[in-house]
Amino acid sequence: MDSLSSTDRLMQQIDQVLEELQEVRKVNERMHKIAMFLEDIRLADVIQNYTAPRKLLWINFLAGLARGLGLTIGTAIVLAFLGSLLTQFLSIPILGDYIRQLVEYVETYKQRP
Repeated sequence: MDSLSSTDRLMQQIDQVLEELQEVRKVNERMHKIAMFLEDIRLADVIQNYTAPRKLLWINFLAGLARGLGLTIGTAIVLAFLGSLLTQFLSIPILGDYIRQLVEYVETYKQRP
């Protein structure tokens, strides 16, 4: 009876391995389909770039415009923050004089037409 139970356990293990193998095959098939889909997309993108260069130029122009605008706004925010931070150091003896001159220079530059 002990040999029968070990045989049953062995059969259960074999069944489990076969089920796992089937799952691996399903996953492999899905991965293959995904790979084929990605290749099709890349091929379609290359074909679109050759057949519609105006669209490609327009998209790249808009992307460059957005990057430039983002950099400009980001720089303005950082400089405004640094300016407000520097005004906090006006009371420091040596550094404060230098910062005061810098702030005065910026103020006179803002007043020019």
